[in-house]
Amino acid sequence: MLDVTHEEWQRRAKSLDLSGAHHIDGADEGGGGAVFAAVSPRDGQVLTQVADGGTAEVDAAVAAARRAFDTGPWPRLAPAERGRALLRMAEVLQERREELALTVSLEMGKSITDAYEIELRALINTFRWYGQLADKLTDESPHTAADSLALITREPAGVVGAVVPWNFPLTLAGWKVAPALAAGCTVVLKPSENSPLSALLLGRIATEAGLPPGVLNVVNGNGPVAGRALGLHPDVDVLAFTGSTAVGRHFLRYAADSNLKRVWLELGGKSPNIILPDAPDLERAAATAAWGIFFNQGEMCTAPSRLLVHSSIADRVTETIVRRARELRIGDPLDPATEMGALVGEDHLGRVQDHIDTGLAEGARLLTGGSRPLADTGGSYLEPTVFDHVDPGMRLAREEIFGPVLSVLAFDDLDEAVRLANATEYGLAAGLWTSDLSTAHKVSRALRAGTVWVNCYEEGDLTVPFGGMKQSGNGRDKSAHALEKYTELKTTWIQL
Repeated sequence: MLDVTHEEWQRRAKSLDLSGAHHIDGADEGGGGAVFAAVSPRDGQVLTQVADGGTAEVDAAVAAARRAFDTGPWPRLAPAERGRALLRMAEVLQERREELALTVSLEMGKSITDAYEIELRALINTFRWYGQLADKLTDESPHTAADSLALITREPAGVVGAVVPWNFPLTLAGWKVAPALAAGCTVVLKPSENSPLSALLLGRIATEAGLPPGVLNVVNGNGPVAGRALGLHPDVDVLAFTGSTAVGRHFLRYAADSNLKRVWLELGGKSPNIILPDAPDLERAAATAAWGIFFNQGEMCTAPSRLLVHSSIADRVTETIVRRARELRIGDPLDPATEMGALVGEDHLGRVQDHIDTGLAEGARLLTGGSRPLADTGGSYLEPTVFDHVDPGMRLAREEIFGPVLSVLAFDDLDEAVRLANATEYGLAAGLWTSDLSTAHKVSRALRAGTVWVNCYEEGDLTVPFGGMKQSGNGRDKSAHALEKYTELKTTWIQL
């Protein structure tokens, strides 16, 4: 992390050039149209006015992407050349890392340390990784009779609509944009209305780095208008979405009502984190459980929000987590010493608070947190919160809260733990802590989740896929498997 003081970050924030214009066909667009205010959750202040896109703006962006795909150079470049373009973009992103991190921190409340060290590292590595992968893929030629030749080729799918959330506005954009571009597709990116500014900057950086006009377009706007227009658009070939399960259902309907475009969904989660008595290090398991639920203010689709702990160790593990929750430093996201920043906004803070109130009403025991600190700042802050005596039927145990709220559920045997873990409509991720190799394998196989972490949480790199089962979605981000979403298989049979 750069050695920058709180005061210096505040000074740089005031001088930041925050453009709210759409970025379409290689240029900023949107002067004179409808706008909405981008409000910083750190203090409730308006950062800038953002162009509010509708059907016309989405049409313009899709048309630009279609031209770039149908007649532009991008899909026709040699894969190695596309790879070099993505590597150049990664270098420019590295040069603009501070500016991007500061924008993320201001617009969605993430601590500047996490924005710079984690969010931007992930973004830069994603473009670099897919840039290096672009020319490593091969087509197939299966063995046939001597009088014929069969070719199986992967071709870019076309225009990709990417709709991404606010909790990791650049990481999740990168997970979709980079593999789509590597495959030869062109992209229309719609960021969340809660975090448009970093995505707009990403679009401008792509143009500055040399991507041809129309290859990456960024359109602002709210989901029911701009998102719907993108989902229904007949010239969008693939729609990739990360967000809530409820909105994911809408995109499936939009596809059915338009051109049957392929829709790839990474949706909600209610991830279980199982700690067994034979965990190799109970203190580390408890500390990791605390980190996992409070990291990024709990605004994580993979957050281990259900702690399933054996009754023989429940008190010891819970005490460690409660102690860590009370030690966490909540504060201004621009302060490098801050460990937990602000939730994304007042509306979201209200929804999380409603879950806390409901938990209390349903009989769960509040061990720590649950209140709003730093109210005098105007920011949307919430104390890290821990409940135990949580019944599996309570809302705390069933619904995705997307905030720093942990539900502790005790179990007495391994079969019960697996039943509790799988007793959810979601299947995004899970954790397991044990020293027994056989248990690790058996339980990992039994858990209905796209990712299972054993004796760790939130670990991995770009070589492994990420995505969910059940109502946590379909398809995979990250790894070479992500390219499957953005390519079409074509068979060519040649009679010799």
